[in-house]
Amino acid sequence: MNLPAIKLPEIHLPFDIPSLVHPPIDHFAIALPVIVLLIELYNLFIKRRSIGVLAFVLLTLGVAALAAAYLSGLHDGKASFEALSEAGQATLKEHKTLGTYLLLLGGGVWLFKLLSVLIRHKALKLFYLLLLLLLIGGLFEQGEEGGKLVYEHGANVQKAKLLDDKVFDLEDKIDDLQTKIKRLESKAESSTQPAHTVVQADGSTAATQRVEPSTQQSTNESNASTVTPTPTVTESNATAN
Repeated sequence: MNLPAIKLPEIHLPFDIPSLVHPPIDHFAIALPVIVLLIELYNLFIKRRSIGVLAFVLLTLGVAALAAAYLSGLHDGKASFEALSEAGQATLKEHKTLGTYLLLLGGGVWLFKLLSVLIRHKALKLFYLLLLLLLIGGLFEQGEEGGKLVYEHGANVQKAKLLDDKVFDLEDKIDDLQTKIKRLESKAESSTQPAHTVVQADGSTAATQRVEPSTQQSTNESNASTVTPTPTVTESNATAN
């Protein structure tokens, strides 16, 4: 149901709304208008003023339940909005918009009920009953959307929230592992040096790999010990020449 969004002024309560009280309040908000309709239909035949007063009292309680459902729904909706998918967030916005219309419609039903009690005109009574039927139909639609939010999108479901938290933690661990892998790869690339070409005494070339300093030092010592000393020329040989 695509309705234009309307925004009511924010209501600041002197107390904090408990979490997850929205579902039980909804049951009263839906059931009370239905009971009022049944009483009104019954009173069309017996026409007792006391039953009419009872219907007005129950309707007042129903409108109060609508207001409580609206406020608790705002609280629970803010708590679950970020954990929902895009489709779930869109459904939640539609649910809020319809709830706002139903709250205003409930106030209108209550007002026309009061006027029908004071004026006692048949046309006014009929219009009040039509508005009451429209309110009940909207409440049933709202209840269906609320069920979709819970069972299809996991709104305010503790298990779904725990799973979302676990997925979030796993994603963080994956990011950390990827960072460590990149660091190890960069270290491996820096430790691997290209081969050097060495020109030997006979003019040939040989490729040598990078040797660690400790290994290079031991190699130099072994080479120094195996080198044959160059014979020196004596002074006598120099004189004979």
